[in-house]
Amino acid sequence: MAVNITGVIVVVIFYSFVFAIGIWGSVRSRKRKSRTSVGQLENSLLANRSVGLIMGVFTMSATWIGGGFVMGTVESLHNPTKGLLWGLFPLQLSMAFIVGGLFFTKPMRDGNYITMMDPFERKYGKTLTAVFAVVAIVSEVMWVPMAQISIGVTVSVFSNLPLSLCIWISAAVAIIYTMLGGLYSVAFTDVIQLALVFGSLWLCAPFVLASNSYTGITWPSINNTHQPSWLGKVGSDNVGRWMDEFLLRCIGCLAFQDFHQRTLSSSSTSTARIICFVAAGVVIIVGIPPLLIGAIAASVDWNTTTYGAPSPYDRGEAAMTFPIILQNLTPTVTFYLGMGAIAAAAMSSADSSLLAAASIFTTTIYKTIRPQVSEREQRWVIRISILVVGIVGTSLTHLSNSIVTFWRLNLDLSYTLMLPQLICILFFRVSNGYGAVIGVTVAFVMRVLCGEPLFNLPIVLHFPGSTLEDGVYVQRWPFKTTCMLSALVSILTVSCVSSVLFNKGILPDRWDVFKVKSQGAPKPADGARGQDIESNEDEEFTSEPMLTANFLI
Repeated sequence: MAVNITGVIVVVIFYSFVFAIGIWGSVRSRKRKSRTSVGQLENSLLANRSVGLIMGVFTMSATWIGGGFVMGTVESLHNPTKGLLWGLFPLQLSMAFIVGGLFFTKPMRDGNYITMMDPFERKYGKTLTAVFAVVAIVSEVMWVPMAQISIGVTVSVFSNLPLSLCIWISAAVAIIYTMLGGLYSVAFTDVIQLALVFGSLWLCAPFVLASNSYTGITWPSINNTHQPSWLGKVGSDNVGRWMDEFLLRCIGCLAFQDFHQRTLSSSSTSTARIICFVAAGVVIIVGIPPLLIGAIAASVDWNTTTYGAPSPYDRGEAAMTFPIILQNLTPTVTFYLGMGAIAAAAMSSADSSLLAAASIFTTTIYKTIRPQVSEREQRWVIRISILVVGIVGTSLTHLSNSIVTFWRLNLDLSYTLMLPQLICILFFRVSNGYGAVIGVTVAFVMRVLCGEPLFNLPIVLHFPGSTLEDGVYVQRWPFKTTCMLSALVSILTVSCVSSVLFNKGILPDRWDVFKVKSQGAPKPADGARGQDIESNEDEEFTSEPMLTANFLI
């Protein structure tokens, strides 16, 4: 197939524009750094904690309204085995922002942390925190291929360039401006990207609705004219799985550095909370066009289009449903605008993941290895980390072309392993290192034993409702939530027991590896400012407090 010259020109213009904005953000970053006395980490990773309400709403929304959000929503509604009830991404993300704003934002922002791992370090120390940091980094790395697939598929469809080439070009652009400008570049490009997404999606939806290739989204859905109803179905045997997926997407993202990086960079705690609540409404509004387009994709008579039958799902191209719909049901100009919107949305998620992974690695792992690292060295470590994460994450796109696959994997990892740890760190004073180690072990072992088809892991731990389908066992119990809750209970139980055993003298002090019995007050996280915590090495605590009593249950 010949290269679409017009499409290539559009790609060049779009990438040049985004790259220019990113470089401008880099220049702003250097100017801000020269006028302030804050450390390099706060300036690069948190934009000097100067992000206001409007900029905060843009960058918070754009970070999560990525290619996976748009294309994954359309893919789910077009998938005859899923449908709307299984693809409520806008609602779930909106609820995540509300929960985060109500419960997580205040203790994190008031603690003046730099990354999500800082409260871990205050309570558990550097070594154990570094172990959890690896899990958090892997989650962020898994987010990169999802974003890059979205960009690559989009650019490939309207330029006719090879998919792998489009993916790597897009990755290079995001990597370079993120390396140069840090959060300033990411935030400024997020403003442009979200504006493009919002405007383009709402422009494309009416053209798709006006197409003659379908007779409406209601009648075909009721009568299953072209495929099973796009509404989806949750039968009595699937309620557990549906609950599991719903909760996974509602609160799983709260254990990602991307979310906390936005709240920690805000100008105040109140601003951070308002950002979350406003962004909750934005994702609903932006999510309406993808839902409509997905419903239309499930109602189209593909024989009447230039694409022809069978449908993208039947051809194994479900991940490309959105660009295929725009290409066949809208005018050329509208198609290009829609593709630009997806490229913008996906790139806004990609750069956020790159910066988030680099943030955790630099502040948690590298500073553990080199405590006396200079600011200049930190700056280069951040840049090299962004480059490495970008290359590794983009390389994973060769494993699968499904956006939903990577979305599920990174949310699964965050939900089962990191979320219970973060909850205990922030809200339960009794939690300690022994509980944390047992909790993550329980979650990991249980999750592996529950099986995972994507990695050909067989089901060993069978929950109620586990059935054999086509020679393969399928879990119908909400096993992911069970793993998460089991980890939460394990952390608290083991923490309580270990605290009693050491403080009552039942176990000798020399066995107290995590120093539960005698610990001084927690020191501020490296780089944290604006909060003085008194230190008294002679004072003993049964369990080390992380925050003041106002933030603990």
